[in-house]
Amino acid sequence: MIQADSNTQPHPTSDAVQGFSQQFVGYEALAAQLLPWAIDAKSTDGAHDLAHIARVWMNAKRIAEVEGADLEVLVAAVILHDCVAVEKSSPLRSQASHLAAERATAILTGLGWCKDRCALVAHAIEAHSFSAGIAPQTQEACIVQDADRLDAIGLIGVARCFYTAGRMQSQLYDVADPKAVQRELQDKAFALDHFPSKLLKLSENFRTGHGAALAKQRHRLLKDFYDGFLSEVVIPHF
Repeated sequence: MIQADSNTQPHPTSDAVQGFSQQFVGYEALAAQLLPWAIDAKSTDGAHDLAHIARVWMNAKRIAEVEGADLEVLVAAVILHDCVAVEKSSPLRSQASHLAAERATAILTGLGWCKDRCALVAHAIEAHSFSAGIAPQTQEACIVQDADRLDAIGLIGVARCFYTAGRMQSQLYDVADPKAVQRELQDKAFALDHFPSKLLKLSENFRTGHGAALAKQRHRLLKDFYDGFLSEVVIPHF
């Protein structure tokens, strides 16, 4: 049994979780065991919710179908990759994936997983994070990192960016200099700055061939949005 304490409370516990587990075809029983632990009980972040897990799994499955992977490890890593919530504004943000990997190890150990299998899942979780800066060393870690980053770009990436900016009480853009021509980028203050500071760079560093191909498609959508946004807010010089 998993020892529940103040740091590892299962959440959510609704019947919706049981239905959601059906998305993990072939691994429905494992998903049903892990999904109650997928979202930190104290989290209110709609950019890192069950819908995010569903999208990351869809991305991971698409990549694995082409590249190959240990699907049991992949399922566990995708479901638990955000099981510890650390706000983006927190000084502990870079430790979030490490904390999630530790919690995932405790959860899987409680379910009878062996040390080596737990380590594979933990590495995939720890290496998925952009802020952690850890290079993935396994196929599953490469896929989880790619799958998670795909959810940060494209049109869903646009939506998540502005949602997160709203939670952080950031402004949409700097009205005096939207393109940051004469100032440093400040993506904690202005949502639009997050595009050139991070989002528009993500497609350059994908780990799998199929992930990179998917990233190129989403990057174009992201760039089109950014350029279109600027065209509506930058005052033209006649």
